[in-house]
Amino acid sequence: MKRIFSVFLFCAVTVATSTAQKSDSGKSGYPIEPVPFTSVKVVPHTFWGQRLDVSRRVTVPLAFSKCEETGRYTNFENAAEHLKDPQKVFEIKPGTFSFDDTDPYKTIEGASYLLQTYPDMTLPMGADGRIALNGGAVREVLLRHYVDSVIDIIAAAQEPDGYLYTARTQNPLKPHHWATLNRWEGEEWQSHELYNLGHMTEAAIAHYQATGSRRFLDIAIRYADCVCREVGRGEGQAHVVPGHQIAEMALAKLYLVTGDRKYLDEAKYFLDDRGRTKTKSDYSQSHKPVTEQKEAVGHAVRAGYMYAGMADVAALTGDSTYIRAIDRIWENIVSKKIYITGGIGSTSNGEAFGRNYELPNMTAYCETCAAIGNVYTNYRLFLLHGQSKYYDVLERSLYNGLISGMSLEGNGFFYPNPLESDGQHERQPWFGCACCPSNLSRFIPSLPGYVYAVKEKRGEVSGESGVYVNLYLSNSATLKVGGKEVALTQQTNYPWDGDVRLTVDKNKAGLFALKLRIPGWVQNRVLPSDLYQYADQEQPGYSITVNGEQVSVTPSADGYATIVRKWKKGDCVALHLDMKPRLVKAHRSVEADRGRLAVERGPLVYCTEHPDNAFNIFSAFISPDPHFALGRTTIAGTEVQTIMADGQLVQTDPATHRLKVNDVRMTLIPYYAWAHRGKGRMRVWQLQDVEAATYGR
Repeated sequence: MKRIFSVFLFCAVTVATSTAQKSDSGKSGYPIEPVPFTSVKVVPHTFWGQRLDVSRRVTVPLAFSKCEETGRYTNFENAAEHLKDPQKVFEIKPGTFSFDDTDPYKTIEGASYLLQTYPDMTLPMGADGRIALNGGAVREVLLRHYVDSVIDIIAAAQEPDGYLYTARTQNPLKPHHWATLNRWEGEEWQSHELYNLGHMTEAAIAHYQATGSRRFLDIAIRYADCVCREVGRGEGQAHVVPGHQIAEMALAKLYLVTGDRKYLDEAKYFLDDRGRTKTKSDYSQSHKPVTEQKEAVGHAVRAGYMYAGMADVAALTGDSTYIRAIDRIWENIVSKKIYITGGIGSTSNGEAFGRNYELPNMTAYCETCAAIGNVYTNYRLFLLHGQSKYYDVLERSLYNGLISGMSLEGNGFFYPNPLESDGQHERQPWFGCACCPSNLSRFIPSLPGYVYAVKEKRGEVSGESGVYVNLYLSNSATLKVGGKEVALTQQTNYPWDGDVRLTVDKNKAGLFALKLRIPGWVQNRVLPSDLYQYADQEQPGYSITVNGEQVSVTPSADGYATIVRKWKKGDCVALHLDMKPRLVKAHRSVEADRGRLAVERGPLVYCTEHPDNAFNIFSAFISPDPHFALGRTTIAGTEVQTIMADGQLVQTDPATHRLKVNDVRMTLIPYYAWAHRGKGRMRVWQLQDVEAATYGR
């Protein structure tokens, strides 16, 4: 890394010389307008403020240091050396992956998001020019300078026609064993050339939006242009589609940033011709054309990224066949193939979706990247349809199956996220296949972009412009409504309680609708399906006041409580959501959960874990009337809210060798916080009756 800073130690952010268009029309093209991450500032020392801070202090620096340590940057430097002197070739090291280039891309993306919250963020550097995480730093370097220096290394590895894939360029005659001698020939197998394009493009767009610099964006555009020239149906083009999807959603995003329709057309081609090329496999969702698919199958990460791309194409083109197809697939997932934690992908065999209702607990795979893909898909479906049910699914995945993948300290990771453990699961400091930790390093800092959205008034029949409040977390935001500025402040202790205060700090838009998401869990709906149901008699509610006065408003068909008025500076909306511990049961067809109950409160799913219970939690039964009580404990230096519940412990009397039953008080913690206190047992689905002992885990 010393070479990096000798090249670009004193670089400065370059302001874009041309204004990028959002689309041909000047709007994003989605029926609902996203609010970019650059418009929302998360308050420090809150639930999400702490996670952003951990990303700043620990996760992103760690990810960059792993890129240094594992030779990710060396791959680019070797490729650049070969381009300067074709006689120089470099052996592709055993144990590396053809997608290793994506780890720097993803980390740059996360760093770019962080620059909005922490513009003066620095990295500790040692005398050897490498990041010094464990002491020995001799100076601090601004993150934006470090990122620009990495972009320099990436740029030098780009071939003259825009192609950028170090697994081949380092040694074109002996490329990575997943690649082939000729470009694109191995794409539908394992070369990941288009997967690398996807992650680079996503990172380059985030960097451009955060800094205004086109340096990385132009690199991505050159590679995208190369792909558009060389991959397609035309004469002389490679008729292939991505082996591992993500280029579809990245190219759709590039279309929005540049206004160049060819990128959206290429994304649609990748989807249109899937199932029509040589490769036809459930594993890669290429078993049939995507518009004919009705069920989520195969590798869950590939699927999640593809479904997000399908939702992009559906929303940006209005193609009704895509809308119907992605709606069918989503319905299959939420009604038959999603865990209560929001995790997807039930089996380690192919890291894949299982059969309908096949949702084992101990062997649940639920890859962290798949949870991220699930968020991407539901976010885009919201932008397409404007219905809160997609955020209900997104929020469930976000607060449970996604953030469980990273420790509270930010330096321990899960690849799979099971719902039960006998002590065989332990967080790891990193992985050789680093897709999950590097994915988390980019996703967590991107959270500000998911909080709000805007619907513009389009004709008198469409009603007022509206601001959607989709996630409840403390922040300040500046939005554009009808092209006019609106500033909001949100204060809340969510997810620990259901009280939210939203204050209007500025309104130049006049009359508009404020649309508050009323979560499904407060409307007695676990998910927008019958896969899970509440198993108690609780009837939670909610209330809304405006400037202290109660207003009576019920959610409309889209799931939002809508208040229309000409808002003034200082107007305050207070939302109260009843947040009680609830018992949940699964559909009878989910064999693994028969005779069991789960506990959740608000958006959080809870579990029992060995350090909190002085008995074998696998032998404990939760009461059907458990008399819940709330408590607190500290895990990995972070305070979390616990739930106590009545239960019964079944064990063998050592004197009589007969079974005996004792009353116990069970303690449950948020699922995302497990596995911080040593190996041991954990369980989400608690035994409720003896039937549960009949079925496997």
